[in-house]
Amino acid sequence: MPIVRKTELREMTSEQRNKKLIELRTELIKMLTMIKAGGAIESPGKPKSLKRSIARLKTIINEEASKQ
Repeated sequence: MPIVRKTELREMTSEQRNKKLIELRTELIKMLTMIKAGGAIESPGKPKSLKRSIARLKTIINEEASKQ
């Protein structure tokens, strides 16, 4: 789920983007909490890809805001 394509994000409405941003942030917080608690996660690269997806999403949100 963390891999989000730019084309998919650009096709979403602003409400859908905001929901996706909240969803990704929640997933990242859960993952980081598990890591800090000493638990093992299924994929060690998942937090990094989540951070990148969040950054990608925020970039597109800011681009749309600057156009208006």
